[in-house]
Amino acid sequence: VKSEIPHLSRKILVAVAWPYVNGEPHLGHIAGMNVPADIFARYHRMMGNEVVMVSGSDMHGTPTTLKAADEGVSPEVIATRYHEIWSKALEDMSFSYDLYTHTHTDRHREVTQELFTKLKKNGHLVEATQSMPFSETEQRFLSDRFVVGTCPHCASDSARGDQCDTCGRTLDPIDLINIRSSRDGSTPIFKDTTHQMLRLGDFQSALEEWVEDKSDWRQNVRNQTLGILREGLHDRAITRDIDWGVPVPLEGYESKRIYVWFEAVIGYLSATRAWAEQQGTPDAWKKWWVEPDGESYYFQGKDNVSFHTIMLPSILLGSGELNMPTDVVANEYLNLGGIDFSKSRGHAVWLPDFLTRYEPDPLRYYLASIMPETSDSEFTWQGFHAANNNELVATFGNFVHRVLTITTRNFDNAVPTPGKLDDDDEVALNACDTTLKEVSNAIDRRKFRDGLRAAMRLAQTGNRYIDTKEPWKTVKIDKESAGTALWVGLNIISTLRTVFYPYLPTSADKIHSMLFKDGDTLSDGWAKRDIIPSDSIGKPKPLFRKLDDSIIEEENTRLIGN
Repeated sequence: VKSEIPHLSRKILVAVAWPYVNGEPHLGHIAGMNVPADIFARYHRMMGNEVVMVSGSDMHGTPTTLKAADEGVSPEVIATRYHEIWSKALEDMSFSYDLYTHTHTDRHREVTQELFTKLKKNGHLVEATQSMPFSETEQRFLSDRFVVGTCPHCASDSARGDQCDTCGRTLDPIDLINIRSSRDGSTPIFKDTTHQMLRLGDFQSALEEWVEDKSDWRQNVRNQTLGILREGLHDRAITRDIDWGVPVPLEGYESKRIYVWFEAVIGYLSATRAWAEQQGTPDAWKKWWVEPDGESYYFQGKDNVSFHTIMLPSILLGSGELNMPTDVVANEYLNLGGIDFSKSRGHAVWLPDFLTRYEPDPLRYYLASIMPETSDSEFTWQGFHAANNNELVATFGNFVHRVLTITTRNFDNAVPTPGKLDDDDEVALNACDTTLKEVSNAIDRRKFRDGLRAAMRLAQTGNRYIDTKEPWKTVKIDKESAGTALWVGLNIISTLRTVFYPYLPTSADKIHSMLFKDGDTLSDGWAKRDIIPSDSIGKPKPLFRKLDDSIIEEENTRLIGN
């Protein structure tokens, strides 16, 4: 028997940013997008909602092309190599994708070209001549990341031809001051070339009205979007002079490709459609993308905001039939030693390497606890060590282990039968119900740190309760009283299993296997599964491993060496 929180089933699309596959994933990547997305998806599955979580590798990004040029191989070789590395690392972290795919598939090409053609038919694309940087040394046009320079808005000297990561503005190469080739440092000349332009101004008023209404969005996302809209939207090239990517379905554009900013955000749609086809229900994608009660949540870093609050919504509006985002859940940056995690600069803790020495759940916990939801935060090895040893081992793990150990030793590996409950017992049991509600509300509102704190408070409450009841003493003189305290403790553990599942799925399932002989954490739903007297309990096993103090210096030395 379980006490369920009643609700109406919802259709939840969890859309996770598509990483460039020109290198391995680092902790900054997964802290900003994968960890919060997986917490959200797992929670809503437990609530009984229809969830599909999709993403994939952005195979056609210029960073991949640049890496390929450096190595003297084709972009496909680089993209495939790192797509496989990303896929394995995300799986090793227990991120619960329904489909993690990539943009170099037939289905993605078809969906991208279909939307391009629809926008053209609806009058939102127009041909125009653009002046674009051309390398005289390489004899080719240089698009987006092939050029760098000074941002005209914030004066950052590391802006690229498509975007400035410092202020988040989208750019065209001609906007850059002191433009230079990122390949050889030469100054390009500007030559005219013909492109298809998306008429973003067509959607100005609709976007303003839409964003003004988003009072539940994070302030940084809403403010950044409104700031861009106040400046007015301009036509933006949707094609580029490059030979790697999705072909343009127009005569005369055979040597050009659809711009990666356009096709990458369409990946959410193509991935959902591919997933539906794999399920044998090819129209199921419409539940999230077409039906009016479909909800969609886009998990990003702050450098991707405009692509998901301006570009993608314009494409969706221009299609005439697809649902707008419910929320764009953009995190700030996770820093390392005061500096942004950076794949291009090699300043990072790499996820595949990390997982050779540590378990995924402690990392998921620490990244969730310092998640940069409203401001930049910092990963430190000292912080990771403290979170593991002081919170997971000493608080959460300790409570679970000692209650299970005392119970199995003194009650023949079975749940004791409780006697009459006193006020302390009732307060502890009420804390279970309160925590279920608090964590539920926090996760549903995308306040993941608040949810984690509420879950850990219940573990602290459990420790205080057991310290007060001292069942290891009372079992010798009043076995019924000790049994009652342990039964209450087991109820707290059952609740901890539920509320920690979105954050620490492997640990939650370990608890389930010790407490229950059937079912699993997910299918039990968002509830405290009842603890039935006389039911057998499995042998207690530690949930977490204490880390030696030496790892802090070792990892910092490794970081400096890298």
